[in-house]
Amino acid sequence: MTASDQELSEAGARLGKLLERQGRMVVTAESCTGGWVAKVLTDRAGSSAYVLGGLVTYSNSAKEGLLGVSGQSLADHGAVSEPVVREMVAGALAVTGADVAVAISGVAGPGGGSEDKPVGTVWFAWGRGQASTEAVVAHFPGDRDQVRRQAVLFALQGVSDFLGAS
Repeated sequence: MTASDQELSEAGARLGKLLERQGRMVVTAESCTGGWVAKVLTDRAGSSAYVLGGLVTYSNSAKEGLLGVSGQSLADHGAVSEPVVREMVAGALAVTGADVAVAISGVAGPGGGSEDKPVGTVWFAWGRGQASTEAVVAHFPGDRDQVRRQAVLFALQGVSDFLGAS
């Protein structure tokens, strides 16, 4: 199972139109997707109306230094965890002043997995502030590219659902 370029493009366009209608700016804080969510959102002409920016915080030191993720959270829970993606959202909002943020941290593979966090485990969070942040974990099958594609699609759809309900 994978997400096609067309599916990603359509999901990005849907979220972009929703952000435009609501007059909101989004920021991405990405780890395992390496900026792919920001890429999909900025593929659409006029995306500067709703994309404030994106931060690729692949390493733990980048998560700490750029987003203010607690070293204690990283030590206690690991980068692929609910506390860390929640802190990534909070940090991205604080650093940029965006209206909404999405954060992604996962194990895309082929290595790096563990018994409790196998390859394909990805944590997501999206929110407009600490009180409104939602976090969810997903487990995707496939190789590195397939896991990343599915994670990008899941993130785009998740933020769309979140904003549609708020």
